[in-house]
Amino acid sequence: MPTPHPFTLSVRDIVQKPGRMREVEETAPFGEKVGEGLATVLPDQPVELDARLESVHEGILVTGEAFVTALATCSRCLVEFDLDVEVDFLELFAYAGASETDYLVVDETVDLLPVVRDAVVLALPFQPVDRPDCSGLDPETGERLEPGTEYVPKETIDPRWAALQGFTEDVTDDKSEDGAQAPKKE
Repeated sequence: MPTPHPFTLSVRDIVQKPGRMREVEETAPFGEKVGEGLATVLPDQPVELDARLESVHEGILVTGEAFVTALATCSRCLVEFDLDVEVDFLELFAYAGASETDYLVVDETVDLLPVVRDAVVLALPFQPVDRPDCSGLDPETGERLEPGTEYVPKETIDPRWAALQGFTEDVTDDKSEDGAQAPKKE
């Protein structure tokens, strides 16, 4: 029989005893990569779990927090950085046949691994940034822009319109051909 994950907790002492409560602290890795895209939790990254297990008439109510560090890539400048993730969760593990629920008390244990994993995945950002003022990359050179700099593209003239470039000097002249001055707008 495989060894249960450390987040599979025995609730033998509080099962079917409404009003009883126990607090638990555990630290263990997920054992698999969690998350996709630009932010993931590596399989061996430790997850700190603080949970309160409360016996209620319907089952075991679990309230808790989990803390983990994810490896993220900045969506603007592509620099890898560590991202601290903190999640809160609240879940009812029902007794068998008590109600329709996603989670059940099985063999006087509750398995918090899927609850914590789902909460962490939902907390991972889609487009993480290493700092709020990250300017990203220069689109022409690919170099990382310094904080606070703004990309200003070079002004290029479409070759189809280049022939009209000389007309702008003629239009800006205030005097007409006969020497009369153009009327001023008020």
